[in-house]
Amino acid sequence: MAKLKPILKRPSLSRKKKAVAPEDFGIVGEPLNHSHPFYFGFVAASGAVIAITLLRAFASASQVFVLIIISLFFAMGLNPAVLFIERRGLSRAKAVAATVSLVIGFVGVFIWIAAPLIIDQVNALITNAPQLISDLKNNSTINELNKTYGIVDTFQAKVDSSIKDGKFVIGAFGGVLGVGKAFISGVFSILTILVLTLYFLAALPTVTKDAYRLVPASRRERVAKITDAIIFRVGAFVGGQITISFFASIFIFFLGLVLDLPYKSALALVVFVCGLIPLIGHFIGMTIVTLIALTVSPLIAAISLASYIIYVQFENYVLTPKVMKRALSIPGLVTIIAALIGTSLLGLVGGILAVPIAAAVLLILDEVVYPKADKN
Repeated sequence: MAKLKPILKRPSLSRKKKAVAPEDFGIVGEPLNHSHPFYFGFVAASGAVIAITLLRAFASASQVFVLIIISLFFAMGLNPAVLFIERRGLSRAKAVAATVSLVIGFVGVFIWIAAPLIIDQVNALITNAPQLISDLKNNSTINELNKTYGIVDTFQAKVDSSIKDGKFVIGAFGGVLGVGKAFISGVFSILTILVLTLYFLAALPTVTKDAYRLVPASRRERVAKITDAIIFRVGAFVGGQITISFFASIFIFFLGLVLDLPYKSALALVVFVCGLIPLIGHFIGMTIVTLIALTVSPLIAAISLASYIIYVQFENYVLTPKVMKRALSIPGLVTIIAALIGTSLLGLVGGILAVPIAAAVLLILDEVVYPKADKN
């Protein structure tokens, strides 16, 4: 018989791994004493350094943040117009394109009509500046001061030399490089605001929808309604500001008819655009109207300036509170106080954002804070 081969046992596949001794990193020490003065000083100093670094970073990028805020504000302001066009059957993209095209078209018409007027009047002012300064000597008081201190003669010599050298406008902007920097910076800012406004307008429903998903489901509907109401109030503010500027342009047009001012229609258009700028808008419009009236006669210029000042007071204390109360449902006193505080804190941007922010705060108080306070 054949011999049977012995069956060899295969080594087990699951061999036991040798236990590896943990690496010795030393004995764990006691935890830090949080009450120790050194620990407190180190944490405080670190927090201060981080805060200063962040503030410097925000300050360095402040211009970018300003452009973003202005673009977002314009997007929310134009959103009611986009929604109006959307309700007529167009898609969101086509409605945004139509709205922005109308705005760009209006700006183009304004530049086409008003730019020649402004250039002509500036050239006339520069040409007549020496004679206007010389006419100051006709006033006895100014003439005596000029004889004593030579103020008018010095100023007239400076203006004459600047005009003859052709450096009047260039010197106002800090030289040739200053003119180039101002022009490039202005064009870049306008293009940036235009592009960001387009993106914000097109993506506003998507952005708000994604933001609402971060809110718990139990509160999502209420938060969405309050936020949509805030966005609507920003748009209402823009509409109210356009209404106020329209009344200002109508006033200047009729003032030009009464006083027989040149360029009446162009002046009305310039004042309409200036009225959209808070804080300094009417100051710019007032200056342009007065300079053009000065080409007629000093008396007409004085009447124009006084009339414009009276109208601005009427607008600030009567017209603006009534329009903003109807559009934003906020008291007139709150409108004035918000504009003053916003302007003092953030300048032009603060003046733009102050009134809609005040409307948003009042809405949150009415819908959230006051009901909770009434329950307690």
